[in-house]
Amino acid sequence: MVTAARRFVRFLHDGQPRYGLVDGTEVAVIEPHPFAAHAATGDRVALAGLKLLAPVIPSKIVCIGKNYADHAAELGGEVPTDPLLFTKPSSSVIGPGEPIRLPLDRSDEIHHEAELAVVIGALLQRVSPEQAMAGVFGYTAANDVSARDLQRREDQWFGAKGFDSFCPLGPAIASGLDPSDLRVRCSVDGELRQDGTTAEMVVGIAEMLSEISQVMTLLPADVVLTGTPAGVGPLHPGQTVRVEIEGIGVLENPVVDRNAPADRGNGQG
Repeated sequence: MVTAARRFVRFLHDGQPRYGLVDGTEVAVIEPHPFAAHAATGDRVALAGLKLLAPVIPSKIVCIGKNYADHAAELGGEVPTDPLLFTKPSSSVIGPGEPIRLPLDRSDEIHHEAELAVVIGALLQRVSPEQAMAGVFGYTAANDVSARDLQRREDQWFGAKGFDSFCPLGPAIASGLDPSDLRVRCSVDGELRQDGTTAEMVVGIAEMLSEISQVMTLLPADVVLTGTPAGVGPLHPGQTVRVEIEGIGVLENPVVDRNAPADRGNGQG
């Protein structure tokens, strides 16, 4: 059974980004944001119809590769002896409903990767696994979009995974969620492609946060992507990709060609 959690969303209200706490069919607006002392403003807005934004804009996104054995196998390799860490730039972040813009002039093999994302709530610097979870604010859904042909060609993965729009996040941050056995699914145009659980991770969340913190300080609002189950596959313009994680919700994004005019050939109609 998935534990109950508070769900925070970031949304556009009166032309400005705001944070709120989901309460049934409404959102209670808070100030300033959930990563500091905050309070309800007294304003409430209907959740239906809100323009949801990426729930966080991190200073950095740290990722762990090949953290599910079945995914490592489908890539033709083994699980690394030590955690395989890489980063994505904050400019790769987009929110629910925003288009994933495929750089088809640079890559012709771009894949989806559904992942649980950890949202940091307190500074983590050289912490032990036992200390690490105290720095977690919550969890959101992510799609670690990857140019697979570039990834195979390069010794490091930053270029293959760092394009603008290659890190959809959302729709909410679930705080207080037990991440130990959450179902992670991804479908493209209704076809289920990935279906796994976080229980299949090779390196657990506490261990990966501790390992990352030995290298770099994790700051509030930073994001850590925890790996993807098997079933990754190609994306093409005109498709819609959907990532769903228990207790968090559904992250859905259209797929377009970044070089196509907005009114044709890119899935926007």
